[in-house]
Amino acid sequence: MTAQAKWLRFLVLVLGGGTIYKLASLKDAFYIPMQEHMGLSHTQIGTLLSANAIIATALFVLGGFLADRFDTRKLIPLGLIGTGSLGLYLATFPGYNEMLLVFCLLAVCADCIYWPALLKAVRNLGNDNEQGRMFGFLEGGRGVVDTLVAFSALGVFIAMGSGAAGLKSAILFYSAVDIGAGLLTWFLLKENKSTAASTQTIGLAGLLEAVRLPGIWLVSLNVFMVYVVYCGLTYFIPYLKDMYQLPVALVGAYGIINQYFLKVLGGPAGGFIADKGFKSTSRYLKWAFLALLPAMALILMIPKGESFIFAGMAATLSFALIVFTMRGVFWAPMSEVGIPSRITGSAFGIGCLIGYAPGMFAYVIYGAILDSFPGEQGYTYVFSLMSGLAVVGFLVSSLLHRSVRKRIEGLPDAALAQA
Repeated sequence: MTAQAKWLRFLVLVLGGGTIYKLASLKDAFYIPMQEHMGLSHTQIGTLLSANAIIATALFVLGGFLADRFDTRKLIPLGLIGTGSLGLYLATFPGYNEMLLVFCLLAVCADCIYWPALLKAVRNLGNDNEQGRMFGFLEGGRGVVDTLVAFSALGVFIAMGSGAAGLKSAILFYSAVDIGAGLLTWFLLKENKSTAASTQTIGLAGLLEAVRLPGIWLVSLNVFMVYVVYCGLTYFIPYLKDMYQLPVALVGAYGIINQYFLKVLGGPAGGFIADKGFKSTSRYLKWAFLALLPAMALILMIPKGESFIFAGMAATLSFALIVFTMRGVFWAPMSEVGIPSRITGSAFGIGCLIGYAPGMFAYVIYGAILDSFPGEQGYTYVFSLMSGLAVVGFLVSSLLHRSVRKRIEGLPDAALAQA
């Protein structure tokens, strides 16, 4: 495969990765319109999201099995076109029970059919020395697409009057982008004959082989630790509002920077630092966890009050940037621990099941702490918990890196490898 063909495929994968979750995350930009025009309460929206997360988590392993059993070139378009088709139905504003089914099916399309296949496709595009950069650019590229598509949908919503018609149009826009990305993927991800001929079909045996590999469990647990800390970034926004009187106008700007712009910066930065600086993603993750501790200490030490608002914003964004560099590369160690490429899908399915599990409970725990201890005390407890989890993450990453070093030492020419 030529370099141009490789990066063209990569860009197509990034396009789909940045759009497929927009419908399931409709509340990000259209929470109030969903209440006003779809007749949903806070509890109902929360239930839709919870149902989506539960189905997604339950099906990650099946998705990994499918990614190894079937051609990713078929699964990726299927997931995107299926998601877009569900969006076309969602735009009719069906009843709540029908919406619940739609959100469950969105998890089937995005998290079971699409996501493990995407991760496998990205891994197979690069060699072992490029994994950090490939996954880093995936995260950064998704951030760019994420931002452009979200603001475009918002523009459609406003252009159509910011009412029910606007919301329907925004949903249809998301659906059209998904279907378009799916068709583009189908035509541009065609494999050459030699690649197709060498493709192995892996079934249940591949999944069982993956389960028995210790490296998968270390990588998965490492992702878990990064993700549980990542979930805490959500609470920097109310923290700045409550402790520093962050103006409403700045809340939106800070949120965009915190969730979109930092992803654009952090993903590629983490990839280059891990590959070029540390020569090992697992090694970088270990020290990045440790770097979170002084960053959080600084957040807690900055005096509270409106006059220190920019210092508070800078400190929290610095912490978040470190976390986004880690998110950008936390799948790359799959290569370092020696996961065979033929069972990559099964490996990622197991990894997603464990790694993304904090999404089901971390927000509840953090939120319960803030409700039980209002004000500065609650935030101190939450941020201290995040620091404690970072310490655990450091220990897990240390075990992961030690495992990687032992594997490298057992390979030929180990003296040439840097752990």
